[in-house]
Amino acid sequence: MDLSAYRGKVVLLNFWAGWCAPCLTEMPRFNAWQREFGTQKLQVLGVSMDEVEDADAVRTLRRKLGVDYPILMGDAALGKLYGGILGVPVSFLIDRQGVIRARFQGETGLAAMEKRIRTLLAQP
Repeated sequence: MDLSAYRGKVVLLNFWAGWCAPCLTEMPRFNAWQREFGTQKLQVLGVSMDEVEDADAVRTLRRKLGVDYPILMGDAALGKLYGGILGVPVSFLIDRQGVIRARFQGETGLAAMEKRIRTLLAQP
């Protein structure tokens, strides 16, 4: 997947894993944001940092949680492109021009993240 395909949209790029309790807590909220703000051009993208062999378990978890947004399988090489993903969850907010505007690591106040999303969506 090439993030440049999402230019013109605000992207919430979330690195997560199936064994990460805070990650699983965030995902339903991210799904709700995708539904609520998708028409305003928000795109949530999930990157599972689980082992590739666990792809079936990731798909099962996605269905169980009712996640509508795309989820990709990531690895250390992909994580390195984002400054190294040494723990999850890690989320990036990327503006409409493709510039990373915020990084949230660990358990994050979802209200603060939503406020940043709303601010970016309000910008042309």
